[in-house]
Amino acid sequence: METYSILKDLAIIVIAAKICGLLARKCKAPQVVGEIIAGLLIGPCVLGWVNQTDFISQMAEIGVILLMFSAGLETDLKELMSTGFKSFLIACAGVFIPLIGGTLLYMGFYGTAPWGSEKFYTAVFIGVIMTATSVSITVQALKELGKLKGNVGTTILSAAIIDDVIGIVVLTFVIGFKNPESKPISVVISTVLFFVFAIIVGIISYKIFKWVDSKYPHTRRIPIAGLAYCLAFAYIAEEFFGIADITGAYVAGIILCSIKDSDYIAEKMDVNSYMFFGPVFFASIGLKTNISGMNSEILLFSIGFVLVALICKIVGCGLMAKACKFNVQDSLKIGVGMMTRGEVALIVSQKGLSVGMMDDVYFTAVILLIIVSSISTPIILKVLYAKDEKNDLSRNHEAFLYKAHPDEM
Repeated sequence: METYSILKDLAIIVIAAKICGLLARKCKAPQVVGEIIAGLLIGPCVLGWVNQTDFISQMAEIGVILLMFSAGLETDLKELMSTGFKSFLIACAGVFIPLIGGTLLYMGFYGTAPWGSEKFYTAVFIGVIMTATSVSITVQALKELGKLKGNVGTTILSAAIIDDVIGIVVLTFVIGFKNPESKPISVVISTVLFFVFAIIVGIISYKIFKWVDSKYPHTRRIPIAGLAYCLAFAYIAEEFFGIADITGAYVAGIILCSIKDSDYIAEKMDVNSYMFFGPVFFASIGLKTNISGMNSEILLFSIGFVLVALICKIVGCGLMAKACKFNVQDSLKIGVGMMTRGEVALIVSQKGLSVGMMDDVYFTAVILLIIVSSISTPIILKVLYAKDEKNDLSRNHEAFLYKAHPDEM
């Protein structure tokens, strides 16, 4: 009976996600917004037709892994290298400003605390949660807008990956200060070892894939091998190095992005992601939401938590992008693109709960942040890019008039 129940849940998720996704597109909003709202509607918050289960969580995890693998495949490696240092600076600002903002927010609500006290560690941990960036929502929105391969899209992707790595290091240091048995330096070593491993294995596997691709071009064995490579890299990153599996999947995509059939692999991945795994992942964000334990104090803190988390990312990343010679409009896009939170924020929060650094009453604030940022980010990006296109049309029209009537201008 449990098997049939799972099939029923998946059918409801896929149908609801697609209907809401189509309605979102009709309303000129990205399809991903509709899929997240679908999860809200069919989940515990509204209708209660589907509850989050371990199986759905696992399917959602595969969905985000495939999405990040596709993003890596569609990355322009030369542009990624050219934006590497800028992305690093933007990521650092995107960690530091929210970390300070979250700490001050908690102390503003519950009072200041001396260094080393339980309240101090809780305040810092609230800031740590805010440092996480979930680029998967932004990736989908940029893909729908056709802007993923641009300079801004590549910068956001690179900065978000670096952001998560820095965030994990910060998390481990904070836990290490609270628990003397923990060794924060080991995470730094593991992170460095992972990227050394990725470079060495990446060069070897790239040459193998390049040879197979030249011998059997445009055959289905290429995307099948690519999928296996993605899953293996995601597993190795998480299991042996303690790096997020989505980071491993993205790195796997970058390794293969320069072979001739990278677009063919991405096309096959998109079929699986679009039809099944993608809708399950985005709907699962809504399914996780349950506001039954909300009271006025937690509600007020949650609203402040969401506002501070969003504003700190936009200000921190946006100002650093401007300092890195991006124009105002592109700096704003980078800031907005970096403000989404998702699975990484959930992982960090659950880690805090397990080690006693955060009370479970604050988990609602994290869920609310994920929902608000996941819905608002694609909409704001769409507005910003639409404004760009409108300005371009206006400039082209003025240039046309000048050529046609130079004496009248």
